[in-house]
Formats: sequence, C-alpha cells, structure tokens
Amino acid sequence: MSLLDATLSAIEPVSAEALAAAEERQAQLTKPAGSLGHLETVGNRLAAIADACPPPVPEPAVIGLFAGDHGVCSQGVTPWPQEVTVQMMLNIAAGGAAINVLGRQAGADVWVTNVGVATDTPEHGNIRDRRVRPGTADFTQGPAMTLDEARAAVEVGIETANEAIDGGARILLTGEMGIGNTTPSSALIAVFTGADVATVTGRGTGADDEMLNRKVQVIERGIALHSPDPADALGTLAAVGGLEQAAIAGFILGAAARRVPVIVDGVIACSAACAAVAFDDDVRGYLISGHAGAEPGIQAAVQHLGLHPLVDLNLRLGEGSGAALALPMVQAAARLLGEMATFADAGVSEG
Repeated sequence: MSLLDATLSAIEPVSAEALAAAEERQAQLTKPAGSLGHLETVGNRLAAIADACPPPVPEPAVIGLFAGDHGVCSQGVTPWPQEVTVQMMLNIAAGGAAINVLGRQAGADVWVTNVGVATDTPEHGNIRDRRVRPGTADFTQGPAMTLDEARAAVEVGIETANEAIDGGARILLTGEMGIGNTTPSSALIAVFTGADVATVTGRGTGADDEMLNRKVQVIERGIALHSPDPADALGTLAAVGGLEQAAIAGFILGAAARRVPVIVDGVIACSAACAAVAFDDDVRGYLISGHAGAEPGIQAAVQHLGLHPLVDLNLRLGEGSGAALALPMVQAAARLLGEMATFADAGVSEG
C-alpha cells in the first residue's frame, strides 16, 4: 500500500460526541450565548478533532512551507521572474522573510521544503530537499506533471506532516513560495468548486489589467485542454496543479490522519485544501481558515470548504502569513473553552 493510500485509510470523521459536548459547555460558560462568535466555533472544532472536551491547547506549531515553480509562467501570467522563487526560498531559510517574523511572533517553527523549484539551489541546512521535478510543465501544452509525480509531491507533504507530528507538533500551518502559483491555484479552485474562472482569478503579485485578462484566458485554455474531473483529486492536481499545491494537500491529509488541526493560509493553500477534501471529504473537519485575503479565489474556496476566515487584513503575501497571524486566536479558542468558569462554578445567575 502506498503512503497516500495508507494515509487516506487512516482518516476518520471528527468526533460528533466531542463536538456536542463542546457546544453544551459553551452554553454553560460565563458569557452570553454566542458572544465569542467564531472563537466558539473554532474551540468546538478543536474539541471534535481531539475527541476531547475541553480540547488541549494546540501547541507547539509547525509551518510547513513548500516551494515550487510553474511552467505556465511562460504564458506571461506574472510580472516577476521565476528566479525569485529560489531567492525567496533562501531568504526564508535564512530567517529574513515576513513568515519568519510572524512565525517567531507566534512561536511557530518554519520548515522550508523544496518540492519543485526549477533553479538549482545551493545546499542550505534549513532547506529540506524533496524536489520531485524542477518545476511543472506548462499546463496549456500538456499536463503540469504526471500522475506519479503528483502522487510523489503529495507524499512529500504527508511525510513532512508525519515528521512534524512525530517531533511533537500539535497543530500544522500551511505555507508556500512559488512565482506564478496563483495561476494553478485559481485553476484548481475553479475545477473543485465549479466556479467561473474569471470570478476566482486575481492579480496575484501585481498583474495589470492586460496580464489579468491573459491569466484568465490561460487558465480557461488549460481546463478546456484537460477537462479535469473534480472527483479525481490526483488527476486534477497532475493536470493543472503545482508541486507545492500537491505537497500542501498531502500535508493536510497527513494531519487529518493523525487527528491534528490545520490552519489554512491564502489562495494557494485554499486550492490545496480543496484537493485534500476531494481525496476524502472527512478532511474538511480538520481545517481552520486563517484569513480572507485579497485574491478572489479564497472566497469561493472557503465557501466550498464550509469555513469562515478568522482575520481579514487584505493580505496577498502568501508564505503562510495569514495562518501565522491566526494561530494565537486558535490557541485562545481552546483556552477559552477549557479555562473559563461555568455559571455553576462562578455562582453567576444565567440569563
């Protein structure tokens, strides 16, 4: 049995009993019912994931950041040169990027994994070399990768999740780096949600109107060429996805198989989460949406996944930045459910 198949066989639904117990406890805490809004929903979800009420505080945290390049960049869908991917990966490995700052602030480790960078990369102690191939192919000319390559990239993500959890992580956050990666992400979201390409495609890292229109047309051509089946997660990733999207999908699957929550970042991670849920619908119970960013595809994806973003700061950086900002809120949700007094404990009359 392959690692992917073994992981899928280990995924179970979150606990309905623990969820009901958390909802009941929320009603007994010293606050008006529903007054903590989405923090209550997140706390309840953490209980369902852990099969325990109250749930443990999900710490420590690991941000799994996967880097890859995209052949579709040859179609002029981004103003940035592909060489920036490896340059930024090295910057992240050196601790100098925004995600490093936010990770330090939140107390989360950043694991950088090269799953598909096109440029040869100097060896670096903080970069995990798991490269499946040097970037994807141009999906307007053929599939982005073979089925075997897509499976290998997914399994890189699963292996990373397992290593993090075996090392003590109790919550995982998604991160990524890859010039042009909003293009395959929009393609994946369009396929998995059934939304119109134009409504889920944004400017990425600064496309002007002409480039945005070309980006939409490129994605439409790719989908028309491959006619990917949204029920076939692996086939869709191979047709129009990216190596980092496949790895993030595997990272999510690995977490779900181990009953560990995942905070999903922006549009790239959301597209990968749609793929993970296409592999197994029970995965959606393990997901928490970190933020609603500037890319329009996020809205369609989180609606498809049944999630509500915790922050909306008009972010469009990626890297895992929105997930890192949401981490303290997620941990607070667990603490509130576990540490607040009930009306009976405090001798407070219920309204």
